[in-house]
Amino acid sequence: MASKLGAAAMALAVVAVVLALNPPTHLLRPPPVPGARDCLHASKVVPLAGAHGPESLAFDPSGGGPYTGVADGRVLKWEGDERGWVDFAFTSSQRKECIRPFAPELEHVCGRPLGLRFDKKTGDLYIADAYFGLMVVGPEGGLATLVANEAEGEPFRFTNDLDIDESEDVIYFTDSSTTFRRRQFMNAFISGVNTGRVMKYDKSSKELKVLLQGLAFPNGVALSEGGLFLLVAESSAGRILRLWLKGPNAGKLDIFADLPGYPDNIRRNSRGEFWVALHAKKGPVLRFLLSNSRNGNFAIRLPISLQRLHSVLVGGKADATAVKLGKEGEVLEVVEDKEGKTVQFISEVEERDSKLWIASVMRPFIAIYNLN
Repeated sequence: MASKLGAAAMALAVVAVVLALNPPTHLLRPPPVPGARDCLHASKVVPLAGAHGPESLAFDPSGGGPYTGVADGRVLKWEGDERGWVDFAFTSSQRKECIRPFAPELEHVCGRPLGLRFDKKTGDLYIADAYFGLMVVGPEGGLATLVANEAEGEPFRFTNDLDIDESEDVIYFTDSSTTFRRRQFMNAFISGVNTGRVMKYDKSSKELKVLLQGLAFPNGVALSEGGLFLLVAESSAGRILRLWLKGPNAGKLDIFADLPGYPDNIRRNSRGEFWVALHAKKGPVLRFLLSNSRNGNFAIRLPISLQRLHSVLVGGKADATAVKLGKEGEVLEVVEDKEGKTVQFISEVEERDSKLWIASVMRPFIAIYNLN
């Protein structure tokens, strides 16, 4: 049996290397999503001069912004076409070396702000920094301070996204892995080592509680209207989980939606619906690697660059897909840039003022799509 597994692993390695070096994109590409509208290529691009990777977007209580966290550890604020992006906050005081827009080897020094949410009552901005944990900065910006960086004796290694229940003064947030750091996101995603957690932080009592653990790359989170339930993007599983917080189902966990791709952040709109950004659609290579932890672990060890491996995993195509879900998890709409002409690898979609504000953790710009 062991020899058969070894032979299979070797065959997989050979096939994977060949695919990585000479990818037949027509075979690797994910199938089309039924009913999807190919419209996001009409988006307006807003470049981030000297910055890279706007993962998340947030607007302050007065409607200013958006604000976004970028790869060198800063949080930027958009102040219109005339002023552009200005520095608002940062998560590390060690800024001397943090001068390159993209330097993964320095993320643990410079910080990497991912999910952002404003507390509308106080104007404070809460930040999920992948390396430093849950942080907060006041309405005037500057150096963020630590709220929490461990739970139940286990340090956060990949703090990812958050949402705030202002009526309860509670913050819900994710730690995508207790094994891998953000710059090892590929390992966390396809290794099958599912150690992700969802936490609840009570701002009044300072109590921190682990609500869920053992998840497959938990990513974006979003509360329903009234805080009845919490949605969690379980990225490696390609689905959205629903954790009931109130009512007769309180404490129960179920599947809210199975998706045609791998979800990143979730954001609720003013009608109580949810926009889910898909990093990539479900294609044959990722399906195969995620079907067995041996497959994923072998792929990680292949002698190819991270960029090439990522390209193979997503089917050799940079595109963009977002799904709008109803209050019961039904698919209401799918929009995409099928050929990746304007936007690619989106990480968040925020609906505001009849526009979709679109972020990408892998690009040096945000995009704006007019819904009207």
